[in-house]
Amino acid sequence: MAGIFDRITGENGNNERSNNESSERDEGNTEKPLASPAAADGSQLEVESSRTDKALREVMQELLRVGLLEASHRPNLYRTALVALDSLNAILEPLDLVARIDDIRGLVFLAVRHDGISQEPDDWSHPLIRKQRLNLEQTLFVAILRQHFVASEQEAGTGSEQAMVAVDELIPHVQVFLGDSGSEARDRTRVLQLLDQLKGHGLVSAPDSHERVVIRPMIAHLANPENLTALLRTLKQQLAGEQDDSAEDGPAGEGSHD
Repeated sequence: MAGIFDRITGENGNNERSNNESSERDEGNTEKPLASPAAADGSQLEVESSRTDKALREVMQELLRVGLLEASHRPNLYRTALVALDSLNAILEPLDLVARIDDIRGLVFLAVRHDGISQEPDDWSHPLIRKQRLNLEQTLFVAILRQHFVASEQEAGTGSEQAMVAVDELIPHVQVFLGDSGSEARDRTRVLQLLDQLKGHGLVSAPDSHERVVIRPMIAHLANPENLTALLRTLKQQLAGEQDDSAEDGPAGEGSHD
């Protein structure tokens, strides 16, 4: 049984422990108060409000990634681009790019801004667009596809989504312009490879189960008469250069045999 002295010393010990705990709590209260959730949310909202609208950012990112927007494939982004075209072009201006609209065909696409410069434009010189440059074989194939696209629009009307062609229809045209390999299977493979390459440029769809492809409306701008005229001029220059080289090599070659 606890005596009087035990009870007194026990009470003193409890008082000391309570005093120590209260002093520790007081010391803990001297720490800096944490920022309130309301203040953190306010600063975050302020940062978000200063950013470009989310829908417009998505349009920009898609245009820089692909180079075009089609109403049939990305209707929401296409509508946003139409409504906010001025804001979109203000963002593109430092990049020397401009968004152009073909509302008849439901298309928004990127082009290089020239600002009325009289010199002949070279869209492929732009650092964001030159990576999409087509080689000669691909460009000739684009011209073939454009013939079918124009014929389809003349029959069904501009903006029609029925510009479809079968792979078998393309093979004879490729043989005329690019040569006959002597093997139908090899020519078919070449056409399919070209179609797959141009699919990445947004010019054709993937072949369906009947080996038909849809020629997409961007081809009307990539292979417009101005670009095709420039292509023809380039081909003539290359041909003239090859003829000059052969003329120079001829006499030298004959002289070496003498």
